[in-house]
Amino acid sequence: MKGISTSRYLISLVSVAILAGGGVYIWQQAEQQQAAAVMEESQPENSGIAKIEALFTQIKGNYYQEVDEDALIEGALQGMTDALDDPYTTYLSETAADELDQSLSGSFEGIGATLSMVDEYPEIAQAPIKNTPAEKSGLRIGDRILKVDGEDTKGQTLSDVVAQIRGEKGSKVTLTVQRDAETFDVTLTRDTIPVETVHGEITTENEAIGKIEITTFGENTAQELRETITDLRNEGAKSFIVDVRQNPGGLLDQVQIMASMFLEDGQMIVKFASNQGVISETKASEALDDGFKVTEPVVVLVDGGSASASEIFAAALQESAAIPIVGTETFGKGTVQNIQDLGDDSELKMTIMKWLTPNEEWVNDQGVMPDYEADYPDYAYLAPLPRDNALKSGQSSDAVYNLNQFLAALGYDTNGDTFNDQTEAAVTAFQKKLSLTESGKVDAETAQAIEGAVSEKIKAEDPAYLKALSLLAGD
Repeated sequence: MKGISTSRYLISLVSVAILAGGGVYIWQQAEQQQAAAVMEESQPENSGIAKIEALFTQIKGNYYQEVDEDALIEGALQGMTDALDDPYTTYLSETAADELDQSLSGSFEGIGATLSMVDEYPEIAQAPIKNTPAEKSGLRIGDRILKVDGEDTKGQTLSDVVAQIRGEKGSKVTLTVQRDAETFDVTLTRDTIPVETVHGEITTENEAIGKIEITTFGENTAQELRETITDLRNEGAKSFIVDVRQNPGGLLDQVQIMASMFLEDGQMIVKFASNQGVISETKASEALDDGFKVTEPVVVLVDGGSASASEIFAAALQESAAIPIVGTETFGKGTVQNIQDLGDDSELKMTIMKWLTPNEEWVNDQGVMPDYEADYPDYAYLAPLPRDNALKSGQSSDAVYNLNQFLAALGYDTNGDTFNDQTEAAVTAFQKKLSLTESGKVDAETAQAIEGAVSEKIKAEDPAYLKALSLLAGD
């Protein structure tokens, strides 16, 4: 089922199998079919296509076992895009193409993460969507999935791994994850991935400041943003914090509309270039934003998970409107992809050009630099605590080190990688405070409670957010 418009550009993070995420396209089905017909009529016998056909015929006719013709064709198509050595260009089978479309146009059930294959293993390719099982469990970009429910992922296709991870809402899946030198298990409860991409509220610290979180750039994100700003204005907002941290990107048309809202007509949003130089550009205009403008003071929050469309948005506001950017250097994806329907519900996602900031900077592998650097504390990036085996007195491991760091962040006197008397006393005190069983051991329930308390502390002491509040308050 195709529920996506027929003229779209892809500005997503990486060439992936989608468990939940965003993307964009331009369809060229008629031109594709016409080109194929011309090729069939004019194919010389010694052409590369003839060689591929000869290889197919040899394998089909002479291989010692029965051959799956469809698998051969799918493998050849995938091999051609793999040969480009471009992680953003890929052949999408019917299943993968449908998953990509669903991630943009409707709700579906999964964990809220996106995978790509790296060195024969599936890895988290984009920042998990906020408030999804993947995000709540602490999964991050670069996490390598070694096993799904105990089954090794190496040697499997990406589609096979995706099929194992996705499932009905309420069902559970256990992932064995490698993060740097650590390996740990995470059990997630699948859920419906939210369609809403914009969340807004008046800040508790200042009733004149509205905070807007944009989780991805989907089909309706620009309209959601307009409605959110209108609602916040009605609630008394006189300025805005726009948070695109951990936003992996999405639709190009949406980010252009949204950036136009914050710029004066005629100001540059983005430029597009080939290897020969700039080929086109987009400027703010009423044609894009229908005259809906945000003239109030604004601060934008970014981090290393802000990619692609998020970077276009941040760079446009930073360079064309001198709107301050707060956070850390962004991901650094400076290319644009399109999607072509190959005529049988499969698709080709292919890099077609570079995008440049208004000042003609190419952010690829570099990212957008914030005006004010502010990051979470180190403990915010530690691996989750284990849920399968309790941590207890006498143990020494990376997991215990993480536990001691979490407890120290919560105000307890703990340190090192050993579960010693101080650790046990801190765990017991924490359990007592939350009316948990005072065992002094960190079982699944206590681990969840500790991580929840740390998460709340991180949110309450968010350095980038606090800096944005300060800037808007004039402190």
